[in-house]
Amino acid sequence: MERTYIATGDRHSPFLREFESQLRAAGIDLMESASEATATFTISFDETAQRVLSVSARNVPTEYEVYYTIVYSLDVGSASILPQQTLTLTRDYTYDSTLVLGKAREEELLREAIVKDLVRIVMKQISTL
Repeated sequence: MERTYIATGDRHSPFLREFESQLRAAGIDLMESASEATATFTISFDETAQRVLSVSARNVPTEYEVYYTIVYSLDVGSASILPQQTLTLTRDYTYDSTLVLGKAREEELLREAIVKDLVRIVMKQISTL
C-alpha cells in the first residue's frame, strides 16, 4: 500500500479529505492514476445527511440524527484484500428553534467528529491487513 490510488466519485467529500490526510501522515504516497499505484482504495458510496428523530406535540422537530455512510473496498493488484464494506456512524442532538446558529454549529461539529471516527475505523482495518 505504499503507493495508493483512491477511486471515488466525490473528490471533495469530508471523509476523503480527512482520509487522504491520515494516509499521508502514515507515509503512504497517493497516486493520481491507478496504473501508478500498488493498491486501489475504492469509495463507492459516500453520503452524509440528517433526519428527524422526534417531534413535539405541535409537530416541531426536537431531536435530529446526523449520519454518515461510506461503502469502500481495497484491492492490491488483481486481488481484493478488503471486500466491499459498509460503515455508518450516527450522532443525535436536540434542536431548539431559539438557538438556530448554535445548533447549526453543533451539527457541523458532530459531522466532523463522525468523519474522524470513520477514518480511524478504516485506518485500523487497513493496518490489520
